[in-house]
Amino acid sequence: MDLNYPAEAEEFRTVIRGWLEENLPQGWFDDGFSMTDEDRKAFNESWTEKLFSGGWICAGWPKEYGGKGLTLLEQVVLNEEFARASAPLRADFFGDTLVGPTILQWGTEEQKQEFIPGILQGKIAWCQGFSEPNSGSDLASLKTTAVLDGDEWVINGQKVWTTQAQYADYVFLMVRTDPNAPQHAGISYLLVPMHQEGVEVRPIIQVDGSAEFNEVFFTNARCPKANVVGGLNNGWKVAMTTLGFERGSSSTTGYRRFLKEWEQIVHEVQRKGKDKDQLVRDQLIRSWQKVKIMEINGYRSLTDALYGTHNAALLGACNKMFWSETHRATMELAIDTLGLEGQILTGKGDAEGTLPGNRRGRADYPVSDLQASFFFSRSETIWGGTAEIQRNIIGERALGLPKEPKVQNA
Repeated sequence: MDLNYPAEAEEFRTVIRGWLEENLPQGWFDDGFSMTDEDRKAFNESWTEKLFSGGWICAGWPKEYGGKGLTLLEQVVLNEEFARASAPLRADFFGDTLVGPTILQWGTEEQKQEFIPGILQGKIAWCQGFSEPNSGSDLASLKTTAVLDGDEWVINGQKVWTTQAQYADYVFLMVRTDPNAPQHAGISYLLVPMHQEGVEVRPIIQVDGSAEFNEVFFTNARCPKANVVGGLNNGWKVAMTTLGFERGSSSTTGYRRFLKEWEQIVHEVQRKGKDKDQLVRDQLIRSWQKVKIMEINGYRSLTDALYGTHNAALLGACNKMFWSETHRATMELAIDTLGLEGQILTGKGDAEGTLPGNRRGRADYPVSDLQASFFFSRSETIWGGTAEIQRNIIGERALGLPKEPKVQNA
């Protein structure tokens, strides 16, 4: 890819930078800038309103639905400038990035009018109901059912690893609506209210004290008949569209969180006097190289999206496998660097504060940022498609290897 963006993109970059300079707190760009807890709280309370007034929330959405109609490259520039300024760009990941764009592409006009304003204004919180205890990587084998009863769907089943379900108002849910159809053909995509009898959420406490994952049980839960997105029994195709929205505008900024952690590890290496240890230096260099590869891979994904070369699934598999395994190895380096100190809980213990990735911590288990990232990295090779499944995709689609053999029942 030509890394020199077109002139119009660079002009737009200037607009974004100017808006940030005008609207961020005075001194934000100065070295050593910090805010008190009270100032930080006030900033967080007012910042979303400023973003909304500026039109930067869901700015890639069509103008008729409250967005700015930005092109993909303009969205990339927007993300890059906010990232460079270390300015928060509100991201209700499930609403802004997944279900909102899905409704815009597949939803009826009535669905758009009902749900899009609430997503845009941050008034509806969402979670994703895809994985089940025995249907993770093999998602098409899901068992949760929806049966039509008059003007409502009656839903029974269980979902698992449902992020932020305990805070969600709605779940975009994959259910089986035709048990007699082939696996992929009998699934529908429903928008289901969470605050009702028949929906039970059980948080899954993680080793770092966070509990963003949940089990969700549906027992005769209900949603309107009209809440099917993309048509009856077309849910597989709709869901694949949703998963495709995970990549794109953040392709050139996704590596930054890994770079920030790498810089934290370097700080710890220097603090502990290990910066002259050749083995440690070699490990840091290899880790930095892989972060740069993530950056390059992001540009490859952007190029694919801009030119429509339709390699998203393959690139996504390569990228997901690479960054998740790299992150796990890097966080092992972090804990090795800390040594015995890494076995002591050194976090603030603020239950209302957040861990990396905006995960909520626990006051009685105060992990540090690096400790939290170490724990979370253990799960990253599993969620979003296991590393084993990604290898299958690469082997079959890139290397032309035979498909994975089906398990035969005895």
